[in-house]
Amino acid sequence: MTDSPRLPLAVTLGDPAGIGPEITLRAVTRPNAPHVVLIGNAAAASRARDLVAPNTQIRMVDAPEQAVAEHGTVSMIASSQSKVHPYGEVSAEAGQMAHDAVLTAVSLAKARRVAGIVTAPIHKEALALAGVPFPGHTEMLEKYSGVLDQGGRVAMMLANEELRVVLVTIHVSLKDAVLQADHAAQLRAIRLAHQGCRAFGIGSPRVAVAGMNPHAGEGGLFGREEIEVIAPAIAEAKAEGIDVSGPYPGDTVFMQAREGKFDVVVAQYHDQGLIPIKYMGLDKGVNVTLGLPFVRTSPDHGTAFDIAGKGIADASSMIVALTMADRMSRSMA
Repeated sequence: MTDSPRLPLAVTLGDPAGIGPEITLRAVTRPNAPHVVLIGNAAAASRARDLVAPNTQIRMVDAPEQAVAEHGTVSMIASSQSKVHPYGEVSAEAGQMAHDAVLTAVSLAKARRVAGIVTAPIHKEALALAGVPFPGHTEMLEKYSGVLDQGGRVAMMLANEELRVVLVTIHVSLKDAVLQADHAAQLRAIRLAHQGCRAFGIGSPRVAVAGMNPHAGEGGLFGREEIEVIAPAIAEAKAEGIDVSGPYPGDTVFMQAREGKFDVVVAQYHDQGLIPIKYMGLDKGVNVTLGLPFVRTSPDHGTAFDIAGKGIADASSMIVALTMADRMSRSMA
């Protein structure tokens, strides 16, 4: 890499007891990696460097403007200086470190001092132990970005080389998902799916909407959400000029999208959308948060406490997340 005036991507290390620091160090130190500044616990970064990139120098900086873009050196802002926590252990301390890194990154992104954010995996139980009132990155980013204060909401897109999925509801029970997937939520997800595909360079996105019930309700036989909630939202989105259709049965629409009939599928609840993506492999899946005032991507996998610290964690999804964030931020510049 060579010196560049381009703003760096802020990359948070995630839970220091998981694989986040090591896949991050492995990904950002490869040749031709995007210009980045790491954010997280300094001891966790050093431990991961020693494990997977021993020839790399970590240069501590106070601001992203000081980050260098040189092969063999990676810049870092320490959001915490606490002693690093043991690998594979859930703890409030580790959860707090992960949270503090995200908060720092969001503050920099809102001030347009970084090009975007890439987040390594966090552990939901560790966040809860730390008293963090959010079940995951998506809800945390929605709040800290100011989107909620402006009356907006975000949506989660999961993407790989063959399929893109946007979720209407995220980290809630199935019972609550049915209640929360109202007209406004449907329309918001459709709009964000359309906008997200445009950010990927798709000029005229084809959006498919999955049904909530088996066989998309079978004309009301298995439920009326498709008739009373989903179809009216689709009609309204069509009137806005969005190429959207459905609702389609959830057991076939993802195959149709994979075959090229649609560019993105709007799924009603967490597992409906994530199972197809994750079944196709965790190594290439990327999580993109739509609706934020800045770019945010993340690997589509967890902290993998069982293999943390062994130096064997696959960094492929982190590499794709970095590449995608770099491409999206350039298109938004």
